[in-house]
Formats: sequence, C-alpha cells, structure tokens
Amino acid sequence: MTPTSSSIRIGLAGLLFCAALTAGPSLAAADKTRLVDLGGGVTLELVGIPAGEFMMGSTPAEKAWATGIEGGAQPGTSRESFEGEQPRLMRVKDAFWMGRTEVSVGQFRRFVEEAGYVSDAEKPGGHTQCFYPEWDGYHLTTKAVHPWKPMAGKSWRDPNFGFPLRDSYPVVCVSWNDGRAFCEWLTKKEREAGRLPKGLEYRLPTEAEWEYACRGGSKESTYFWWGNELGDGEGRFNISAVDFLPGRNRIWPLANAPWSDGFAFVSPVDHYGEKGRNGFGLADMCGGVWEVVLDHFDPKGGHEEAHFVATNPQPVCRGGNYFDVPGNARCAVRLGLQGPIYSDSRDGFRVCLGTPRGSKL
Repeated sequence: MTPTSSSIRIGLAGLLFCAALTAGPSLAAADKTRLVDLGGGVTLELVGIPAGEFMMGSTPAEKAWATGIEGGAQPGTSRESFEGEQPRLMRVKDAFWMGRTEVSVGQFRRFVEEAGYVSDAEKPGGHTQCFYPEWDGYHLTTKAVHPWKPMAGKSWRDPNFGFPLRDSYPVVCVSWNDGRAFCEWLTKKEREAGRLPKGLEYRLPTEAEWEYACRGGSKESTYFWWGNELGDGEGRFNISAVDFLPGRNRIWPLANAPWSDGFAFVSPVDHYGEKGRNGFGLADMCGGVWEVVLDHFDPKGGHEEAHFVATNPQPVCRGGNYFDVPGNARCAVRLGLQGPIYSDSRDGFRVCLGTPRGSKL
C-alpha cells in the first residue's frame, strides 16, 4: 500500500495510537500498529506488544540440538552457555511498540540524508566486517580461511555483497552507536511534530523485550518462534540454506537448512509475508541479520532489566543471520559484539518505542 493510498488509514491509526499511549505504556496493545512517516515517502511500521511473561534462555536439550547434526553449531565452545543453564521466567512490565521489520536500507538512508549523519564505519579510520570475495572455502585440513574480514571504505552504503543494494534490504554494517543515533533522530523528529507523547522514546529494544517479542507471545521455551522443528521454518526465514553464492556454483559450507530460501545473502525485509511473521506479527525475528539491542553483554545470561557495564561494553546482538547455521539462529541465541563502534555486514537493528531505558554511554 503506497503512502498516498493509505493516508486516511495512517491518520486514523495515529489517533488511536496516540490515545493508547496517553493511557499509559502498560496498556495492552497487541492489536495496534503504527506507520511512522520518516519523510520523503518513506515510512516505518510499528507493532504493539503487550506486557507479559516469557521464558528466557534454552534447555540442555536445545543446546544439544543446536550443536548436533541438524543445528550445525560448533560443539565444544562456550557460545551456548551464554543462554543460561535453564530457561528463566522473565517479565516485561510495560507494553511497547517494535518495528515490524529490521530498519531497512531505505529507512536508514532517509535518516542519514536528513540528519547529515556519518556512520562509525565511514568515519576516518573506520572499517566494517564484510564478505571477502576471494574466499573459496574454509580449507579446514590445511588452514582455516574465513569468509569475513575488516574492510575500510565499506559501509551500509556498500556492504560488499557483490550485487546491487536494494532499499528493501535490512541495513547492515551499522554499529550500536549508529542504531542509537537513528532512534534519537526519530524521537526528536516525532516529538517536534507533536506525535510523541511525553515520557516515551524511540530506542533499541532491551534484551528481554527482544526475546519476548521474538517468541511471539509463547510462554514455552521453544527453539524457534514457530516451535522446535527446523523443517517448519521453510518459507519463514532467511538462513544458510541451499542457495548458490553470487557468481558461483557453491553454497555456504557447514550445516544448511535443506531447502532454498531464495537468498544466499540477505532477503528483503518481510519477504516471507504472513508465514514469516510470529504471533505478534513481527517479521524476520530469526535469521536475516543479527539485531543489536540496548543491553551490554553478560556471558552468564540475559537480564530482565536493561543491563549496562561501566567498562569495556559489548553490545548484545540477537537472532542469527543469513550466513548462520540453524542452531545459531534460535530465539535464545545471544552474542556480545566487540564494542559500540563495531559493525558487520551480518548485523542490523530494529527500533522500539517505549519507556526510556537509558544506557550509561
């Protein structure tokens, strides 16, 4: 639906949305959506998420599956321990609104053009982790050669995919700082336009909000938002699957989903439509691109409240990416980035609108 044809609907939704926010962020809002006008014909859709409870983390059985033949994650590392020993009951006390999709290239471009923003990768001395086009395999019997390397001169404008960038792709090669800057710009823009009630802000979701939203309202600790069966994910998410790399007759090595998802790299946001949306109506919550959240990383597990550290912060990323094996793209998967300025062609972010959860940086 184009912005012109949907203007009446947007206006009505905006009135209902503002009324809901005025009533307080604790209001159950699961049936409400919001189209935010970013200007220049670009919009961003938000989905209402009610307050509620969920089980954070994974069971030993899930970890065993993740590192087994089907999950394909590397066994013997500490990675799965970051999810905690057992699932823990968590409460999300306030309703919030989350982007239906990750922020897209077109949406981020709109921010950069209006704000004059320069991303961390584009600053003097900056770089970002990208696909290395000369890579032709791991060569594990002789030496480990990885398909990713830091590159100067690459950024969200050119992530080195080897094919033209679309505005509908999720933006990548953006840092935690860049994601927060986008949210601060959107908060200021909406506040000045009189569309943002006092006491609310656009920001990155907390880790608890993200996993709660990812699970789509389920109180069970399932591997994926649709359940435990990998096969039920066919046609639902962008993951390492049976798709040739650009210009080659090879697919990503190691464990793959046993079908073609249509893309060796990123898929457009919400490409899989209704089938790719969870119980809250959120798209691309598993696979696609890693989503950087507000919290700093705690290797012992995620927190119910936003978690920050004073020194050496490592922002948390969630959800896996297009290159990951299935075991690394579950609801419970969590990693810490190198730091607030780190960016990668597998990392993006999703916005949240809710009560402030300020960081110390």
